[in-house]
Order: sequence, then structure tokens, then C-alpha cells
Amino acid sequence: MRKNFTLITILISLSLIGTILIQYSWLKNVLTIKNEQVRDKMNLAEYEVVESLLEASQLPIPALPLEVLPKDPSEEVLKMLGSKSIAERFSVDEINKKINLAFEANGLAHPSFQFAIVSTTNNGGQELVSPSFESQYDIGLIDTSNYLIHIWPLMSLTDADDGAILMPNEKLIIVISDMQVFVLRSVGWMILAAIFFSLVIITAFYLTIRTILTQKKLSEMKTDFINNMTHELRTPLATISIAVDTLKNERVIGDRDKLESIRSIIKAENSRMNAQVEQILQAAQLDISQVLKEKVTLHVHEVLQKVTDNFSLQLLEKNAQIQLNFIATGDAVEGHPVHFVNMLSNLVDNSLKYSKEDIDAIIVITTSNYRNTILITVEDNGIGMSKETASKVFDKFYRAHTGNVHNVKGFGLGLNYTRKMVAAHNGKIQVDSVLGKGTIFTISLPLE
Repeated sequence: MRKNFTLITILISLSLIGTILIQYSWLKNVLTIKNEQVRDKMNLAEYEVVESLLEASQLPIPALPLEVLPKDPSEEVLKMLGSKSIAERFSVDEINKKINLAFEANGLAHPSFQFAIVSTTNNGGQELVSPSFESQYDIGLIDTSNYLIHIWPLMSLTDADDGAILMPNEKLIIVISDMQVFVLRSVGWMILAAIFFSLVIITAFYLTIRTILTQKKLSEMKTDFINNMTHELRTPLATISIAVDTLKNERVIGDRDKLESIRSIIKAENSRMNAQVEQILQAAQLDISQVLKEKVTLHVHEVLQKVTDNFSLQLLEKNAQIQLNFIATGDAVEGHPVHFVNMLSNLVDNSLKYSKEDIDAIIVITTSNYRNTILITVEDNGIGMSKETASKVFDKFYRAHTGNVHNVKGFGLGLNYTRKMVAAHNGKIQVDSVLGKGTIFTISLPLE
């Protein structure tokens, strides 16, 4: 079982790691491809902006004789025709709008960008600049991974066939910031889907391992329970068998006192075996709803006194004592007349079972009131429990091991039954224990 569990864990872990690595590689490739696609779309959108600016700036040549025009076709012609540069024809808002529309037309929604139109004939001076262009441009020269800088020449050559004139030489500089964020946003749904399905796989892996561990724990607990039950039932059967064989002895048959002693032994062992069988059936057939229907008014102090009297023989046998401290002024509760007694008896029985061999057991039962509740504490000076044991002590079939598995009698059902009964009575139970010093059980129940 352990080898199979280890093998399953290793195989599932390798599959999980492999799946995550494949998804990571796939996402990395997707991001690379998407980054190239975004860059290509941006180039296309910017090219469309440049074409739009040039088309809007071109002027037809007026019908003037050629001899009137100067032989130098550049600056003098432009001066005479009154030509304006692109920076003079458009405002910052108009160019910003053109760039935004071009980006949206190419599927690029709301990129963060700055721009400038710079003249190439005037010592590179800036003619038209968006508000944060200078700072973004300076950062973009350093951080090339997250910033994209494109420089487009704005120059329309003279074409005599279609009547266009030469425009002043300018260039458009566009700085696009937060490229990584923009690319990640464009594939965000893919990343979220990959993370979601990875979490689904991890959750499935966790649930699988937890289920296997739970089943393994239940298997061990059931095996332990069967071993304990066999041992517990075998002991009284063996005692009865020996007693019956003793009755065949002629000396015993003639001795009335010995017959009475053997009869008492058989009866006691038979009662013990019946009690054990009843405990198992009680745990298997426990109906909480039936407990709730049969509640009556009970006085906790009277019940505790009855429980103490029921343990008189066990206390005498172990040289133990119970101290009762009834501090509570109100002790009336609604409870089942049988299960309520059994619930408290199990705590006293647990204290006696796990008492120290070299020290006389002292069990202190205290009651007190807190608001509209009564608190019942059962404190002993027994062997105590570790934190791990205390966290499992209410689990069905669980028994605290003390070396020899059979040195403490029971099936591991008593405290589980007690917790269910406390819950059925609308109460709470908690345990505080120190290994080697003792244990304190505290029950809180609402007053009637």
C-alpha cells in the first residue's frame, strides 16, 4: 500500500509539473507571437497616420507660367505659394485623434503613446509636441523592452503628373509606452484560462492525495478496531470458558461458596461482554434526531453524583478518587435521560483508563455558570496527551497508543460518542492536555 501510494504521488506530481511547464512554454510562445503581431499592427497604423497627414497637406500647383517660377524649386516656391508645414496645419489634439483612430481600426484599443513632429530643415527643432513626449522619449531610449520608438519621415516629393508640390521635410516620432502591459492585456484571457486550469489540476491533485490518505487512515483505524474488538471479546469468553471447565471439577461441585464465586465471575464477564457489544451497536445505530425528541429536564449536579456512584467499584479497584466542586448556581438543562449520563460517564471512564500506574488517580469535576450556560470540567492527573493526539481524540475508532496496543481497553468510540451527544444537546466540548501531566475536558451546555 505504501509503495503504491508513493508511486501514485510521484506519477501525479510529474504529470502536474510537466503540464505546468508545457503551459508556461506555450504561454511564452504566445506572448512572443502576440508581441510581434502587436508591433506589426502598430507599424501599419502609424503608416496610415503618415499617409493621412501627407494627403491632407498636399496642395495643387496653380496655373502659372513656367518662366514665372524660380529655377530653384524648393524654398522660394514654397514661400511664393504660401505652403505650410504639417506642424502648422494640425493641432496636437487633431494628430492625437488621428493616431487613436488608426490604432482602433487595426484592433489596438487605447495604447499609451506620445508623439512629436520635428522639422529636419531647422536644426532638428521640435515643432509640435504632445504633453509628456520629452520624458517618455528619454525613458524609451533606455528601456527598449517596454518602450517602442518609431520615427517616420514626412516628405512628399514633387510629382509633375498629378500636380503635387514639394512639402517641407519633417518627421513624426511616436513613443509607445507600457508595451509589455499592452501585450499582456491583449492575451489576458489566455493567461487567466491557463492559471484557472492549472489551479483545477492542482486542486484535483490535492483532493486525490487527501482522499488516498483518508482511506489509508480509515483502513488502519478499522484494522486496529477489529484487533481491539477481537481482544476485548476474547478475554471474557476465555474467562467464562475456564469457569465452565472449573464447574466440572467434583470438588467444586460440592463447595457451595466456590460455585457462587464462579457464578459471579461468569455473570460479571457476561455483563462485560454485553456492555462491549452494546457500545458497538450504540455507536452504529446512534440516531441524533431521536435524542432530540426525548429530552427532559435534568439537573447536572444530580447526574454527576449518579455518575460518581456508578464508578465506585472502579475507583476502589484503582485506589482513585473523584472530587466534586459544584460551583454553578443554575444546573437545569434539557437532555436525554440515558445519553446524557453516558456522555459524562465516558469522560470519567477515559480519565480512569489513562491514569498513571505509580500515582493515585484524582479526578476533579467542577461546574460553573457563564452567561446562560453551565460549564462542566473533568480534570485528571493522568498521562496526558500530545497536541497531535488531542486533535484526533474525538475521531471514531481513534485510540491513543501508549506502547502496548492492548494495555488500554476500549474501541475508540467513547469520546466520539461523547462529542456527538454534546452537539445533540446544543453544547460544545474541548480538550486541553499536557503530556505527562493530565487532561482537562470542558463541556459547555445551554441552561434550560
